[in-house]
Amino acid sequence: MRNIITAKSAGFCFGVSRSVSMAEKLLEEGRAYSLGSLIHNDDVVSYLGAKGLEVINSPAELPEGGRVIIRSHGVSSDVYRELDEKKAVICDATCPKVKKIHELASEASDAGRFVIIIGMHGHPEVEAVGGWCAEHAICENASELAQLFSKKAELLDKLITMVVQTTQTRSNFTECANFLKKMCTNIQIFDTICGATSMRQEEAAKIAALCDAMVVIGGKHSANSVHLAEICRRECGNVQFISNAEELDMDKLSGAGSVGITAGASTPSWVIKEVSNKMSEEIKIDATAAEEKEMSFDEMLEESIKTIYNGDKVTGYVMAITGTEISVDIGTKYSGFIPTTEFTDDGINVEDAVKVGDTIEAVVVRVNDVEGTVMLSKKRLDAAKSWTAVEEAVENGNFLEGVVTEENKGGIVVSVKGVRVFVPASQSGLPKEADMSQLLKQKVRVKITEVNRGRKRVVGSIRAVAQKERRERAEAIWNEMEIGNRYHGTVKSMTSYGAFVDIGGIDGMVHVSEMSWSRIKNPAEMFNIGDEVDVYVINFDREKRKISLGYRDPAENPWTKFTSAYNVGDTAEVKIVKLMTFGAFAEVIPGVDGLIHISQIANRRIGKPEEVLSVGDVVEAKITAIDMENHKISLSIRALAEPAAAQPELPEEDNGEDALVYEVSADGEVKGDFVEE
Repeated sequence: MRNIITAKSAGFCFGVSRSVSMAEKLLEEGRAYSLGSLIHNDDVVSYLGAKGLEVINSPAELPEGGRVIIRSHGVSSDVYRELDEKKAVICDATCPKVKKIHELASEASDAGRFVIIIGMHGHPEVEAVGGWCAEHAICENASELAQLFSKKAELLDKLITMVVQTTQTRSNFTECANFLKKMCTNIQIFDTICGATSMRQEEAAKIAALCDAMVVIGGKHSANSVHLAEICRRECGNVQFISNAEELDMDKLSGAGSVGITAGASTPSWVIKEVSNKMSEEIKIDATAAEEKEMSFDEMLEESIKTIYNGDKVTGYVMAITGTEISVDIGTKYSGFIPTTEFTDDGINVEDAVKVGDTIEAVVVRVNDVEGTVMLSKKRLDAAKSWTAVEEAVENGNFLEGVVTEENKGGIVVSVKGVRVFVPASQSGLPKEADMSQLLKQKVRVKITEVNRGRKRVVGSIRAVAQKERRERAEAIWNEMEIGNRYHGTVKSMTSYGAFVDIGGIDGMVHVSEMSWSRIKNPAEMFNIGDEVDVYVINFDREKRKISLGYRDPAENPWTKFTSAYNVGDTAEVKIVKLMTFGAFAEVIPGVDGLIHISQIANRRIGKPEEVLSVGDVVEAKITAIDMENHKISLSIRALAEPAAAQPELPEEDNGEDALVYEVSADGEVKGDFVEE
């Protein structure tokens, strides 16, 4: 043997430690009785017997009015009634985890369900659970479950609830649960294995896999000790299952390089020490080192039974998660729990927030010495840490994230890591007279402007964060500004001549002429305040901080479409859109108009265009000229008409070939000079 590895989880569990402690306190006032051996360890039973604790096997053996302690395994409801009839003074040391199984079994039975208990036949904990339900069966494994269902086929149609002895192995629980899921359609399965038991079993398996030999210390009638030995044998070929140091066979350890030690939940610290000392002496470990090891172990045991107080900060491991609470092993005689509501207030599933095996820090809220439980709060500890973070945020100017939880008089309240931060309406970032309730449940970033821990007053500003972020975004946009850059923005305001669009920190203007290729008179025809739009930069002045934006798609330019489809001499079907004294304007394609001079409307002289045309008429016209530079088109109906028989020929200058081309402005006026006949 070169070294010894002792499991940290070895020895008394919470339930056993609590029952021994309660027995010692009970014996301070004189003789008392234990209903069955208090724990499955002869050494502890002898120790308590010397102090005046007498073991009885049934309430009938108890003297009238006698003081009796109920062991951590618990008893049936019938036993409680018998003790009441004896007028017994009861000290109930039933493990809270076992009591929970009693409640589950009783509730299931009251609901007409058949209860299946997975556990060792004849074990006091299992027998006690059976005493809290009517119809039930006890099965040790999946094989016995199969036998049960083969004998009682009627169970297939019953409502089934399964609970499990607290000291069962995880593998056996899983195997039994899977069997019942396949057999039953209406099954309730409760994982009632003690978290400390699971941890002890997992640690034992890991150590056994690493060591050449393994020593398991525990009573032969201790279910959890028996299971520990079984687990170790699966990982290691050299395992000794002993009750005390006298049973240790050192010859079997002589060839082992490393030896592991673990112990059941009913094994007292001094028995573990005796075994460890015997092994240490054999391999001649340095006396000082051995003493240090023992002292370290003493400290660990002392830690496990120390008293804790409200306000203490503790660290533990998440052992189990139920619908109402999270069980936490804090390494003491107390069973810690945190209400699940601390993790689900924001609509989060508790399974997403915390998992079995997680290390968790919390503060003690309430200690129940009678039940051996302690209520913990993670939120309160987090809140204390948050106050520090809030105070630091004021000093360094950092922004903190939180959730708006309520609308308050004159503003809103933001929860920042559990700290209530008041944000005045003027600092909410919303316009004056806006409805503050629209911010409820939203995540926001705040700048802390005032902290008074004594008065628990914190004031913050959302607006200050938004202003700083806007300035940073604006500077970033200006640094990358180029003509043609595209942005996704929001319409902030409108005038008669255009709309101002926020492109992420700065505003640019879209002129009414840049909104559509079609003719519009008012920006309201295109936009509403709050609309999200895609725009591009037409021009900008960095010094004056002005940006001209375009909205209409260059790819949809009507003039480009027109020139790609038509040439001079082509005939087009056009729509009359406006009549003037000198001619008519006609739409060739949407967004492109041409001018039909009065001399080109008919093959005869007319006084007014109205004599031949009306707005809305669709006619065929010939394209007689295209001014590519100025985007002007000349059209002629006359060029397509048959010459009038009696009509004298028009002068050469009026034959339409040299007609002027006109451009129509956005308001319908003609740009350029014209000559009216």
